[in-house]
Amino acid sequence: SPWKKRDLPLVSMRSRSNSGVKLDNYARIVQETILQHQDPVTGLLPGSTDHPDAWVRDNVYSIASVWALSLAYRKNADRDEDKAKAYELEQSVVKLMRGVLQCIMRQLDKVEKFKYSRSTKDSLHAKYNTRTCATVVGDDQWGHLQVDATSLFLLFLAQMTASGLHIIYTQDEVDVIQNLMFYIEAAYKVADYGMWERGDKTNQGITEINASSIGTAKVSSRFPESQE
Repeated sequence: SPWKKRDLPLVSMRSRSNSGVKLDNYARIVQETILQHQDPVTGLLPGSTDHPDAWVRDNVYSIASVWALSLAYRKNADRDEDKAKAYELEQSVVKLMRGVLQCIMRQLDKVEKFKYSRSTKDSLHAKYNTRTCATVVGDDQWGHLQVDATSLFLLFLAQMTASGLHIIYTQDEVDVIQNLMFYIEAAYKVADYGMWERGDKTNQGITEINASSIGTAKVSSRFPESQE
């Protein structure tokens, strides 16, 4: 060939940084372990193949890793593709958080009742149908009163909103979030089933005061004020 290597035109190409390579690897892991299981309609994540329902707490914890990865892509973007990947991850986060919100909005009557009754039967459900956001068990068929789960949702909702995500769309939804703050303020007085969903450690289904519920409710109620 008449062409010699030194005669070829030089093409300026940005090499992928080490941090970029690591982010791509994390993105692959997140896709394989979390996002591929996300429902395309509701945005919710099933507990597992054996437990297809969507637990509020599990969903928030799972999507927190996706949100964190999106922030990392925003901060360490090497290319325009990185910004696009950050946006894609952010939309997965928004979709799930709005999915949980839709589940809660279907139970607003319980929020009102619980503020006065403090009854476990009037509490928000802890898990929902992944495909429809509908309830999956009766009010007295599961340890639904888990104040930490609702508080965790509110805490991450505030943090994600502060980071720039647009999750709440309407004034009605703003009112719902405000009402949830009134709902969890009973955490200091009401025994619940806690993060292990079993209440009393004797595993008899008896509610008790849980430090995890009190702590999560306290921090979630304070965070929005700091963002105003």
